[in-house]
Amino acid sequence: MLEHDVLVVGAGLAGMRAALAAHQSGANVAIISKVHPVRSHSNAAQGGINAALTDRGDNWEDHAFDTIKGSDYLGDQDAIEYMCTEAGPELIDLEHMGVIFNRDDEGRLGTRAFGGQQRARTFFVADFTGQAILHVLYEQLMKADVRVYEEWFVLELIVEEGECCGVIAMEIATGSVFVIRAKSVILCTGGLGRLFEPSTNALIVTGDGIALAYQVGAPVMDMEMVQYHPTTLKGSGVLITEGARGEGAHLLNKDGERFMQRYAPNMMELASRDVVSRSEQTEIDEGRGIDGCVLLDCRHLGEDLIAERLSQILEIGMDFAGVDIRKEPIPIQPGMHYIMGGIKTDMDGRTIVPGLYAAGECANVSVHGGNRLGANSLLDTVVFGHRSGRHAADWANGKAYRDLNVDDYVDGKEKEFSDLFSRQTDERWSQIRLDLGKAMDRYMGVYRDEEGMQSLLAMLPGFRERFAQASLQDKGRVFNTDLIFTLELGFMLDCAESIVLGGIERKESRGAHSRTDYPNRDDENWLKHVLVTRTDDGPEVSQLPVTITKWQPEERKY
Repeated sequence: MLEHDVLVVGAGLAGMRAALAAHQSGANVAIISKVHPVRSHSNAAQGGINAALTDRGDNWEDHAFDTIKGSDYLGDQDAIEYMCTEAGPELIDLEHMGVIFNRDDEGRLGTRAFGGQQRARTFFVADFTGQAILHVLYEQLMKADVRVYEEWFVLELIVEEGECCGVIAMEIATGSVFVIRAKSVILCTGGLGRLFEPSTNALIVTGDGIALAYQVGAPVMDMEMVQYHPTTLKGSGVLITEGARGEGAHLLNKDGERFMQRYAPNMMELASRDVVSRSEQTEIDEGRGIDGCVLLDCRHLGEDLIAERLSQILEIGMDFAGVDIRKEPIPIQPGMHYIMGGIKTDMDGRTIVPGLYAAGECANVSVHGGNRLGANSLLDTVVFGHRSGRHAADWANGKAYRDLNVDDYVDGKEKEFSDLFSRQTDERWSQIRLDLGKAMDRYMGVYRDEEGMQSLLAMLPGFRERFAQASLQDKGRVFNTDLIFTLELGFMLDCAESIVLGGIERKESRGAHSRTDYPNRDDENWLKHVLVTRTDDGPEVSQLPVTITKWQPEERKY
């Protein structure tokens, strides 16, 4: 019997920080991940991590206000206050663990400007900050000798008598199914980017944890809030970090005009992401783009700065677009990047299912609201990964393991696999995923409306029917990626359902949710969260008030 006090699902920054905190609290903790830990998508975070350090005249209240304004006042202010007060200590802890942050000319930790913030409070490691932090946390986990189930795939959460008490998982290398008992489970599985095509996200980012929680009755919240990053490469969707604009890069239309002057005259290219993405899309839609793109111009930054601080972007431009950013602008467009919504949790990471926690992008503790500020995502992962790990360990302390009928769980999954392997149809996961992703991008993109979202909702049963008929080309059990991709598609369909229902419910424009049929923000009726909960009678949509402490909503201008 495999068993642990705390089982962390996912090995990105939230998962590693949660596991480390649970271990330091004395729990027997393990991580289970479908990829090698440092291949987690946190690896792709480029720009930096926000913190208000007082030694440079900054303070957490200013950081909190910028975050609340950025969220279009949908973020819960108590959670935002906690995140911003903990930012400094977490940053210093990371440096003490060994993260080599860039420093300024005086030898102090250096910062760069990021969108939607009045001060430069983004600490960074060139343009691969996530990778640097991820490797250091992995070193800490190896030092602590934390067990890692590497390249295992979680199939289902085990809930008995209303309490989460483990998972059913498959060892990918052998195809064998196991039950892992746990006194508490923390979902840290990241976002759902591959539900959209194109996306900046890696192939592994398929909403697994969000769907796992949704399937056992945990509500998901604000799923309609899907962030489109302003600077992604056309076609491939590869991310061009906001750090480029933080260092002073310009956005240009086909006439060479810095068009952000029209939309955000004060902050220009460093307005919040939703504002910049909408501005770009408007330029493109009104004919001032170039083949569906606008241009990001870094030439004036100089070769030395680009080599020191934007080296990865220099390589990406050459490899994926054939563009040398030192000599010419690079074509970019808005692209799906992040989900502000996720599994509804409290500040301790708890869901409504006892024993089940969530942290990071798959969770919604509501610090991002309608629009996440760049570099607040890494902060979210370490602050709430830390807190959820501690609380999950406290929950497990003194509890007994539940008696589980392991054979029943394993046999049930083996029967499902047998049925899947026996199918003989022409339907494949790849075509279904591509069709679904394009539909999501079309109808739930930068701009939405009732007609488009309703038509997308009407498509979902058809996608589910195709999924139910999908067959495998690989009939083996050893490292069967055909099987994994098919199982992920099931999770993606659950996520799609909650996103579309949330979008139809919210009849206003707020943050990333821009409706052409309801173009204005409506605080009187919609200063509230939208929750979607799976029930025996189908999905149920409900609402929850936003927590406001001291910052009253006001018009959002940049």
